[in-house]
Amino acid sequence: MESRAEQRRDRREQDRERGEPGRDWRDTVRDGADLALLGILTVLAAAPVLTAAAAVGAASAAVHDWLGTGSWPTARRTLSRFGRGLLPGLPATLLGLAAVGLLAVDLAALAGGRVPGGAVALSLTVAVAAALLGYAAAVVVEVGRTGGAGWRAAAVAAVRACLDHPAHWAALAGTATVAALLGVLVTPVAVPILAGYALAAVHAVARRRPVTRAELS
Repeated sequence: MESRAEQRRDRREQDRERGEPGRDWRDTVRDGADLALLGILTVLAAAPVLTAAAAVGAASAAVHDWLGTGSWPTARRTLSRFGRGLLPGLPATLLGLAAVGLLAVDLAALAGGRVPGGAVALSLTVAVAAALLGYAAAVVVEVGRTGGAGWRAAAVAAVRACLDHPAHWAALAGTATVAALLGVLVTPVAVPILAGYALAAVHAVARRRPVTRAELS
């Protein structure tokens, strides 16, 4: 049986021969539904909290495969990636939770006037938070490229990529910041769906200027 990538390629070739566009609304709807389902499954897998990094890594690897081949990995392969990423992803989960908690407390204190500094300090903190979000997005993309594991190597590679390509870092930061703001503004029911689209967005930005490929650790 042909894969989805082969089916799409054959359909595009047939459409080009007939002088018709290669994609239609059905492809867009299908892709949107796939990303929504991916986001929902990722949030469910991350619900125990300590499994968050493994869930994000497996989802990122799935998006990487989809963008590269046009087809999603099998459920068995994704579950295998999730299982392999549980222990390696535990430090990343704890570090991420600590960073988010500290930034949230800092922003709340500055916004409430409990810490001196005013608007300047608040603006600087927001800028730092956006930069960290961009770096985190680069790490997630790198982890997806290595099959959902190798968080340490991905973190190192993301540092090099962000420092070597500041514009790329800024683009990832902007994308991740917009996704985070939308996550706060939309109804909680829509947050899991947004997660799938956010993963696809950061991968799409990264593919415009590929970050340095990390090795599995």
